[in-house]
Amino acid sequence: MKKRNFLRGFASDGEQTSGIFKLKKFRTKKKLPFLHKPTIIVVLGQTATGKSDLAVKIAKKINGEIISADSRQIYKNLDIGTGKITKKEMKSIPHYLLDVANPKYKFTVAEYQKLVEEKIKEILARGNTPIICGGTGFYIDAITKGIIFPEVPPNKNLRKILEKKSEIELFKILKKIDSERAKNIDIKNKVRVIRAIEIAKALGKVPRAEATPPPYKFIKIGLYLPPDELKKKVEKRVKKMFKDGLLNEIKKLKKTGVSDKRLKELGFEYYNPTPEKVISETLKYAKRQMTWFKRDKEIRWLDASKSVTTKKIITYSTNSGS
Repeated sequence: MKKRNFLRGFASDGEQTSGIFKLKKFRTKKKLPFLHKPTIIVVLGQTATGKSDLAVKIAKKINGEIISADSRQIYKNLDIGTGKITKKEMKSIPHYLLDVANPKYKFTVAEYQKLVEEKIKEILARGNTPIICGGTGFYIDAITKGIIFPEVPPNKNLRKILEKKSEIELFKILKKIDSERAKNIDIKNKVRVIRAIEIAKALGKVPRAEATPPPYKFIKIGLYLPPDELKKKVEKRVKKMFKDGLLNEIKKLKKTGVSDKRLKELGFEYYNPTPEKVISETLKYAKRQMTWFKRDKEIRWLDASKSVTTKKIITYSTNSGS
């Protein structure tokens, strides 16, 4: 049985383009209701809510291809600690933006944005539907809101000084030079705070992110879990991490030249982890994720503890995109 092309009704392709070129004869500023932007589905939400599994199920139904939106799964050899999807779990669905960067070096959101934009075009050219899946809100906003980032080169000397300071000290520095940026930054993300200070010192302040509306229609599906359910899921996941060899994964990273300092930057799972510490920090991180995502009123939230059917999501996506 031939799978239906999910883009039908959202973007013209194949034989459907036969009448498009005739429209060029008309000079009008009015929007033509039957011309739609290509649709992209975004599956986002808290950690341990089953985003990857849901994205694969949707992809199976609509000829989808998945683009990761995880700021750590983008690194090679960070598998167990980041809960990276396995080949088996992918179920033959193409996945992109996994294992593309060397963990010894920082990979920027601007670099991520460029690669994703290229992948989206490639997937659409094949007549398939891009599905962005992940829990890094900054990455998702970069794509769905078309944010343009300031081009400020790294200041190595400044970074050396700032890296010695505590999270609170860094926050106070940022607040002093740019109080507006300090209001909405994740103070626990030391790397991001240092980058904000770096930009503010170079430009006088962190400029308000400019945005160019992307030429796509984004359907955002958010997954969440009630606190008790989330805690159980996180505890189960962390127990499995250690059983699967998280400590050995850290040893291997060190052997490849990843320093302790860099491991600390890569997350609490990779710096002197204990089950208790990782559970506690993961729950705090999940809370910060929700704080970020709640600002976006375009997200349709679904309780992951209940049955989430792909049929409902596809129906919602079709109605929203039309």
